[in-house]
Amino acid sequence: MIKVLVVDDSVVVRRLIVDSLGGAPDIEVVGTAANGLLAQAKIDSLKPDVVTMDIEMPQMNGIEAVRELRKRHPRLPVIMFSTLSAAGASATLEALSAGATDYVTKPSNVGSVAQSIAAVREQLIPKIHALAGRRTVAPSRPGLGNAPSRPGAPPPMPGRLGLPPRPGSQPPARPAGAPAVPVRRGPAGRVDILAIGSSTGGPDALTKVLQSLPSDLPVPIVVTQHMPPVFTRMFAERLDRSTPLHVVEAVDGMELAPGTVYIAPGDKHLVLHRRGTATLTQLSGAPPENSCRPAVDVMFRSVSALFGASVFATVLTGMGYDGRSGAKVLRDAGAEVLAQDEASSVVWGMPGAVVGAGLADEVLPLDRIAAALIQRVQAGRAPRATAVTR
Repeated sequence: MIKVLVVDDSVVVRRLIVDSLGGAPDIEVVGTAANGLLAQAKIDSLKPDVVTMDIEMPQMNGIEAVRELRKRHPRLPVIMFSTLSAAGASATLEALSAGATDYVTKPSNVGSVAQSIAAVREQLIPKIHALAGRRTVAPSRPGLGNAPSRPGAPPPMPGRLGLPPRPGSQPPARPAGAPAVPVRRGPAGRVDILAIGSSTGGPDALTKVLQSLPSDLPVPIVVTQHMPPVFTRMFAERLDRSTPLHVVEAVDGMELAPGTVYIAPGDKHLVLHRRGTATLTQLSGAPPENSCRPAVDVMFRSVSALFGASVFATVLTGMGYDGRSGAKVLRDAGAEVLAQDEASSVVWGMPGAVVGAGLADEVLPLDRIAAALIQRVQAGRAPRATAVTR
C-alpha cells in the first residue's frame, strides 16, 4: 500500500484530492495538513511514501516546506499542486528547483465536482505509482521489445552497450507520396544537432545538463519536455537566465542557430522543416502521441528526417515510454542515442524503455551527460577554444 499525505490549506481541495485517490486500491491517504509547518510533523509521524503539496499556504508555504523537508527527507517524493497560470508556473518551477519531485495542475474550466475528481485522478495516480517505485513495464510494440521491469534488478552498466551494427546511415524510407526532404550530411560521424526528450524529473535534469554546456556550442539543441502551456515559456525563460546558452520557447518559423535551445511549447508538437539551407521550427497541433503533446517521438522523427545520422539524441528521466519509437527511427537512420541511467533518474520510464528495447548507444548518469554531449559534438570538428561555463 502506498501511503500519501495531502498538504493544502483549502478544505475543499484536500477533500478533492482524497476523493480522487479513493478509487485506487493500492493507495491510502494516511493524513492531511493545512500548511507546510504542520506537514513537517506529520511526515515524521506518518512516514508517507508520497506527499502532495500546495504552493500558497499560510505560516509555511509549499516552497518553504519543500526546502525544510529536503533537509531531513532528501528522497521523499513531493508532488506540487499548481495552477495553470504564469504565477502558478513560476512558483512550481521554483518548487522544483527547491527539491520538489513533480507537479500536477489543478483542474480548471470543468463542469462538475465529478469531472474535477476525474481530472485530478488521471494526473495524480500514475505519478504516485511511478514515484513510489511501483513502475509498470511499458507495453511491447512490434520490433521494439519490452522495457525492463526494474524493481530489484541491477542498473545497466554505463557506457557503450555493444549494440548490433547499424543498417547504414541512410534515413528510413519515406511513406509513399511523401515529399522528398534533403537530409543534411556533415563529415562522417559529425553531429549537427542535439535532440533531448524528458518528462518527470526533467526540469532539474535539463537544467543541470544545459548549465554545463558552453555558450559557443556549435550546434542547436531541440528539447521536448512534457509540460503544459505557460509552464514551457516560464521554463525557457528560467533556463535562459541560468545557463550559458540562449534558450527560447519555440514558435513557428525560428531558424535554428548554434548555441540556442528550442523548447517545445505546451500542447504543441515541435517539428522541423527545411527552407533552402535553413532549418526552421514548426509547431503542430496533431493528435497527442503516448498521451503527450508535445511528444518526444514526434520531434525525434522530424529531426531524423532532416538530419539523418547527424543527430545525437538524449532521453532523460521521465514516466512512460515516449521517445522509444522515435529512438528506433533515429537509430535506423544511423544516429546515436544516449539514455540517462536508472540510478540518477527520478523515474526510469522513458530512458528505461529505450534501453530495454536495445536502442541506447550509451547509458550514463546525469552528471556525465553534458561532457558526453560536448565530446560528441567536438568529434569531426577542428579543435577550438571552449567557452567557460557558469
